[in-house]
Amino acid sequence: MSDPSVQQQQARPTVPVLHEERLDLVLGAAPERGRGRYRPHRVGMVWRSKVFRAGAVIVALVLCGLVILALVREQTGPEGFLVGLGLAVLPVPLLMAAFRWLDRVEPGPWRNLLFSFAWGACAAALVAIIANSFATRWIATATADPASADTLGATVIAPVVEESAKAAAVLLIFLFRRREFSGVVDGVVVAGFTATGFAFTENILYLGNAFGEDQLSGSSGFASVTAGTFFVRIVMSPFAHPLFTVLTGLGFGFAAVSARRHRARRIALPLLGLLLAMGLHALWNGSSSFGPYGFYAVYGIVMVPAFGLVTWLAIWSRQRELRTLAAELPAYAAAGWLTPAEPSALSSMRARGMARDLARHWQPDRTRGRAAARAVAEYESFATSLAGLRRRARHGAVGPDFGARERELLHHLWQRREVAAPALTHAALLTARPGAHHGRPLPPPYGTGNGYANGYANGYGYGYGTGYGPGHTPGYGQTHGHTQGPTPGYAPGAYPPPQPYGGAPHSHRRPPS
Repeated sequence: MSDPSVQQQQARPTVPVLHEERLDLVLGAAPERGRGRYRPHRVGMVWRSKVFRAGAVIVALVLCGLVILALVREQTGPEGFLVGLGLAVLPVPLLMAAFRWLDRVEPGPWRNLLFSFAWGACAAALVAIIANSFATRWIATATADPASADTLGATVIAPVVEESAKAAAVLLIFLFRRREFSGVVDGVVVAGFTATGFAFTENILYLGNAFGEDQLSGSSGFASVTAGTFFVRIVMSPFAHPLFTVLTGLGFGFAAVSARRHRARRIALPLLGLLLAMGLHALWNGSSSFGPYGFYAVYGIVMVPAFGLVTWLAIWSRQRELRTLAAELPAYAAAGWLTPAEPSALSSMRARGMARDLARHWQPDRTRGRAAARAVAEYESFATSLAGLRRRARHGAVGPDFGARERELLHHLWQRREVAAPALTHAALLTARPGAHHGRPLPPPYGTGNGYANGYANGYGYGYGTGYGPGHTPGYGQTHGHTQGPTPGYAPGAYPPPQPYGGAPHSHRRPPS
């Protein structure tokens, strides 16, 4: 007879680890239910408190916003300010939606994006207005040539000041929100939101001043300065400032995925991105000095191709995140943390959206449906973070907290597994076999009283318990070589029985207490 203590020791959940690491150093003790939140120890100094620091940042941004509001209103006048505000806000939702769509694979927290937008619209814009005005006046006084001072300020001073001010937001998130800044897409999105906020404030100023000129000259209609400014800044080049700053974001993004031992590269890449942003910005501002058609030449030969190239690179990076999911998550499926079908579902945006819809419609009411869809979305985000963490670990781009971070992500996945895993597995089946359901409503895998089982390849099958009677909870069962009907499930927070890394799949039943 075998020793029960030995069986229990062998029945502990495992985590797929990199080959050069020991399992016991990475896995450790699995957290219990309710311990997914990690709270820092109390400290004596107030300024180390997260609440204090967040409050200080908010107060600083609000003060910058009030100052920049007063400065812009003073330059444009009340009517010009309102007109500029109404016209400048038009491209903002489109740009924010585009960057948010790019970030759908692993959505970053809204607090980072709102901070970036507020920094660009308030802090960076305030620094740019004050520094540009001071530098232009100093050059005009030193050279006694106001015309050349304006040209020099627009082509040399403004690109350096503005891109440096916008890059500060990317740098702050890169340093203080490092877990949430994990790759190229994060750099592009953060930089895009920062530049969108900056362009919003700048457009208010330019459009408000244009409206003031039209009021003085009596111009109106398509021949007015306001219409021309709107066409150039809002219709033709709403992507100009985002394009400049995205180059800086790309530098930080490539630095985030670089190995930690390459310190010179991790410093040089952001600086290179910043220099490229300044150079492209200077070329754009100085295009009018290249002759009557200089602006159109720079726009067609440089700006549009650069925009297309950066857009392609951003979309390619987004697809790379999906390929990382397909490459890294099967190791966790082999260890029993995921079902075999989940990696393919998580690496498909169509399957991910379908899983959220399935989880929503399988619930008896809207409230539970929204909660289920949110749980699936969070599950998808945590799984994406887990795959990205493992990929960076392979390239030496993680710190000593890799094991703790991996356990934390697995804990959050397991808490949502009861709802998310059936929906993702069912979505994988539907996307793998188009038209299999022929438009008929799909039977939910839990809570309806009608059981069904789906066989899987690879020598074993999964049965999704729908026809549970009293005393059963949603779950799955699996056996080798055949499908199995409904089995008792597991409670959220319970971890699967142990499975040696790379071994045969195991049952997902919760071990008896």
